[in-house]
Amino acid sequence: MSVAKVIELSGSSSKSSDAAVAKIVRRANKTISNVKGVWVKDVKADVKKGKIINWRVTCKVTFILG
Repeated sequence: MSVAKVIELSGSSSKSSDAAVAKIVRRANKTISNVKGVWVKDVKADVKKGKIINWRVTCKVTFILG
């Protein structure tokens, strides 16, 4: 039987919300082993002069404890 832990992480990207999620997963994977999934909890965008200039994403990252 395995045990999973869930943590909440935030990240941002000027490119897209997908890029922000990818940054979160890459960063989590550097220090956490057995990352198994990510749930996008919240997406926000900063707007300037009618254009999105930055995406901010909050995710819940799931990993298996070894």
